[in-house]
Amino acid sequence: MAEAALHTETTCKIRHVHIECPICLSRFTDPKILDCLHSFCLKCLQELIDKQDPKTDVIICPMCKKETTIPDGGLSDLLSCFFLSSLIDDVINLEGPKEDINSPVSTCEGCDEGLEAVSRCVDCDANYCKTCLDQHTKLKAISHHQIVNAAGASTERPKDKDKTEAQKCRKHTDQELCFYCDTCDLLVCPKCAVLDHRASNHNLSEINDSIRSYRRAVDEALQKFDDCRKQFQKVDDSIKHSQQRLQLMVDQALRDIVAKEEEEITKIRNASRLLQERVTQIGQERGEGFESIQSSNHDKMSRAEQIVASVNDLMQHADNFELLDLKPKVMHNLDFHKELQFQTVQHSKSFIGFKGHGIVTDADLGEILEEEQWEVKTEFGKCGEGEGEFELAVDVVCFSNGDIVVIDSLMCLLSTFTSKGSYKSTGVQSGTEDGKLKQPFGVTVTSDDLLLVTDGQDVKVYDRELRYIRQFRTSQNQVEGQSESLLRGIAVDKKDRIAVADCKRKVISLHNMDGSIISTIHHGDISSYCYLSVSSKERLIFTNYGKMKLVCVDFLGNEVFNISTSVDGKYFNAYGLCCDDAGDIYVSVRCIGWGTDEIHHYDASGEHIGCVARGLFYPLGMTFTSTSDLIVANWYSVKVLRRL
Repeated sequence: MAEAALHTETTCKIRHVHIECPICLSRFTDPKILDCLHSFCLKCLQELIDKQDPKTDVIICPMCKKETTIPDGGLSDLLSCFFLSSLIDDVINLEGPKEDINSPVSTCEGCDEGLEAVSRCVDCDANYCKTCLDQHTKLKAISHHQIVNAAGASTERPKDKDKTEAQKCRKHTDQELCFYCDTCDLLVCPKCAVLDHRASNHNLSEINDSIRSYRRAVDEALQKFDDCRKQFQKVDDSIKHSQQRLQLMVDQALRDIVAKEEEEITKIRNASRLLQERVTQIGQERGEGFESIQSSNHDKMSRAEQIVASVNDLMQHADNFELLDLKPKVMHNLDFHKELQFQTVQHSKSFIGFKGHGIVTDADLGEILEEEQWEVKTEFGKCGEGEGEFELAVDVVCFSNGDIVVIDSLMCLLSTFTSKGSYKSTGVQSGTEDGKLKQPFGVTVTSDDLLLVTDGQDVKVYDRELRYIRQFRTSQNQVEGQSESLLRGIAVDKKDRIAVADCKRKVISLHNMDGSIISTIHHGDISSYCYLSVSSKERLIFTNYGKMKLVCVDFLGNEVFNISTSVDGKYFNAYGLCCDDAGDIYVSVRCIGWGTDEIHHYDASGEHIGCVARGLFYPLGMTFTSTSDLIVANWYSVKVLRRL
């Protein structure tokens, strides 16, 4: 019984396909696995990288072109495929000792029958009977094998998938199959066509025409699968973003709880511990929900990938008659995309926070917030020209010690306030001529508390005491026929790379701290009220007030999204913006004909989440504090918002 089992097509395929290296077409020797899960002989991989650039530290898979990093110890440190090695040993044990190749009678290496070997494959160094030889050359995805027949004569077996020998009709054995009936999904001969398929409801076509139509249908189905893959990637990226944001919010909530716990020490330690456990539990439950939905989406995509892989393999290796025989089953399997729907998650579930009570008891430290809400924590400033007053508060920034700096574009002043809104000082209205502000608009701060201000054509640098240090221009040499610069929004990333928006030349330039330029990005949506922010993913986000747009580009200038800030039929002009640590975007908007102004929340992909604050008056520049409060320059005043 065991020997009989060896005579199957599957056994032949295992011997001559699955345990043979795709490079040398021989049985694996010391097989190694690449990151893409394809396996090759160690010696073949070594020969492969010997042909590459010696400086390259990756190896490219010859099957799928994916890259695998070469370990420090060389290719020998790659994972060994013990399964293949074991399978080869089992096959060798089943085959037993080989007979003398000169013997007129030997064992066919396809079915193990002791028959006279009809032919020998020189390329594979193996004898085959006629049946197994046909199967062998069919399985081998190569152009030809050199065959030596029993008499010693050499011949070549060509492999041409596109040419199929005509087959005879089973019913009319003297007739060739030359038509395909789409109505019955059958290959038919001329007699069958006349006798059995001539009714008006039978759709007959020549085999070549049917094959072309068949392949077009498969291509269309595969294109629909590509659309499903794109949808899957979008949903999966959204879930990953929500997971990351959830973790950031969980961590922030835990830090807030611990801070409040330290204020009250032992009296509230037990309550603090219970709250931490509850926050962690909520985070775990929501995280598990995200993972469950993500896992379900991955399972759906994995099953779809398997179907597509099987269809692609069939379309590449089967001949025309086999393809048409299997057409109903293939097309049925490709209908999966109609039911391939991916689940999404509620972005709001990625938020969790903590609000401490003003009066703390032994058992009541505060409450856990499971939905994101904001309130005004403090507000300072009023219309006027005195200390702590504003003519037009256009932008705002926060130092590492919590001090708030506000820029007034009409009075050309920078003013400093404490984190609670108490006035401290006003600067740069006097001093050197270079230090004076003439057309200030945007302001930002570096990691070491240097203040950067856009002022006409210049970026001016001040210290924490608002003392002038230096300045630089984003374009030293004007191009003939090009307008002069007018700098507006400015932002700094965590590596202290400076991004500056020039509304007249419609460019965003990236600079080092010394002012030297890194790159320049051109974009037609850069406007005169262009505020600018940098996310943690090396993306530049800016607003266009007139066109009511929110635009995101990467550091290479590739557009990530370009969306309208109008929502549900309401028109909102976008002004200032800033990003939180999770990459979410907050935009101050001016409502047109709909009452008070608002602050809107978008996720990192540009999806509108909702409104977080209403009742503002011309909200302009914004920034986050180190404690995640949101500071808004509100024309005549400054508002500090906090999450409830």
